[in-house]
Amino acid sequence: MAQKNNPESIVNGAACVVGIDFGTDSVRSIVADATTGSVLGTSVKYYPRWAKGLYCDPVENRFRQHPLDYLESMESSVLDALKQAGSTVPARVRGIAVDTTGSTPVLADRSGKPLALSAPFAENPNAMFVLWKDHTAVAEAERLNHLARTWGGVDYTKYVGGIYSSEWFWAKVVHVLETDSAVAQAAVTIVEHCDWIPAVLTGTSDLARFKRSRCAAGHKALWHAEFGGYPSDAFLAKLNPRLPALKQTLGTDTFTSDTPFGTLSAEWAAKLGLRRETVVAVGAFDAHMGAVGGGIGRNRLLKVMGTSTCDMVVSARDNQPEKLVSGICGQVDGSVIPGMIGYEAGQSAFGDVYAWFKAILSWPLETILPTLAGISEEVKRDVAGRIAEKIIPALEEGAAALKIEETVPVALDWMNGRRTPDANQRLTGAIGGIRLGTDAPRIYRSLVEATAFGSRAIVERFRAQGTRIDSAIAIGGVAKKSRFVMQTIADVMNIEVTVAAGDQPVALGAAMFAATAAGLYRKVEEAQQAMSSGIESVYRPDPDRAKRYDRLYKDYLALGSFVESELTRKP
Repeated sequence: MAQKNNPESIVNGAACVVGIDFGTDSVRSIVADATTGSVLGTSVKYYPRWAKGLYCDPVENRFRQHPLDYLESMESSVLDALKQAGSTVPARVRGIAVDTTGSTPVLADRSGKPLALSAPFAENPNAMFVLWKDHTAVAEAERLNHLARTWGGVDYTKYVGGIYSSEWFWAKVVHVLETDSAVAQAAVTIVEHCDWIPAVLTGTSDLARFKRSRCAAGHKALWHAEFGGYPSDAFLAKLNPRLPALKQTLGTDTFTSDTPFGTLSAEWAAKLGLRRETVVAVGAFDAHMGAVGGGIGRNRLLKVMGTSTCDMVVSARDNQPEKLVSGICGQVDGSVIPGMIGYEAGQSAFGDVYAWFKAILSWPLETILPTLAGISEEVKRDVAGRIAEKIIPALEEGAAALKIEETVPVALDWMNGRRTPDANQRLTGAIGGIRLGTDAPRIYRSLVEATAFGSRAIVERFRAQGTRIDSAIAIGGVAKKSRFVMQTIADVMNIEVTVAAGDQPVALGAAMFAATAAGLYRKVEEAQQAMSSGIESVYRPDPDRAKRYDRLYKDYLALGSFVESELTRKP
């Protein structure tokens, strides 16, 4: 057993840990047995302000979240999970770890408190967390990319695939600074969501004592040991004159998530009913902790499949110069498994593509059905709800019955821009080859194939630059819900795809880091082995379908090349 022999670490039974996973719509908390990984309690709480659509403007691609959504939902979620786990469990909790979406930064005051928690900015979206999917900073990202190639110094994008994205830290900060002078003047520092929550839980208000996440800083904020930390003041000042002063508050060190951030503050220990000695780990992004919870290992791609995807790969660190992989979302020493290089890629839209098509088909239910006379409101709601619930299952059944050759349309998965390979958030989706005989199942199948082709493009980029990938592991809602999507992924990529068991693999990954930071394991790999939930299902590629998809993949690439050239052509 990998668990350390420390009888004093166990009170009235096995030691327990808490994993907290902040997603796009909700926060999920689990209480797990640190010896076996068995989940003793779990709870999901949705962000109330976000659920109302507050502070967001989808037309402008602006997505902001109020810090109170995080605090209120986290407290409620953890308390519910602890209650489920049983009355003896709180005394046995030894560690807490947190993962969040990213990059999701906020401008904050000198104590690290988000400006939106101060009265003057309580309703100001620019003082709130800028969610990962916020694309208001496209122009700022383009400026950074141009500067990195022309300023005459180090290309600071070299370790993030050579292209900086509007979804990331510095681009978002510059956009807010240049959009809102009052927020810009009040800001003292910048805090990633995954750094703020550990600071809150430990009561840390001294910026010098913040332990900034290696994962967040390396993948999204251009931190690298080669640079001595973040980009130089000279470089950042060319982007915006306020950046050097803000950068100074970040320090130069970063930390992997097997490191304690601190222990619970008296306030949060009382709120949660936990011991003051409970260790709080350094935070990280959801995909990276989820990769550990899902069972990532060498030569295995870990796909976090939800509204978007994050694709993770790890490789051993050696004495050779670090091999650069172009067009990905970064490579960071220790961002996934401490002591190994973590590589991140992904698709800006995945499940969102299917949801978009469902919304198109649901338009009459939302617009026409409510206007019909002679039908009670209760019946209208019931009919609309029942039909909406059956749309995707019916589409999948119809699409699965089609032969590959009958799928005339070819689609692109760029409805929310392209994350990898070669980030470009100005790109859009497209569907080609539509005929009068093209029906909804055929369009749906083309969309599923598009997301699978996007996944294949990522694998081919890694392989082309020397990274071996033999198989894939999938976690997330899509992986659990759709056998059709998963089999298509296996056929298109022509590799075996396993789906990790358990309902909350990302929160379980956080729990593994909590156990390691608390000293219950020497290394996170030991926690991963002991606490793994195992495999739920396996999808193996069909050789005949794989060959047919080889041909269709070429059509996907051709359509993508045409659309990209047309959208980027100078007027």
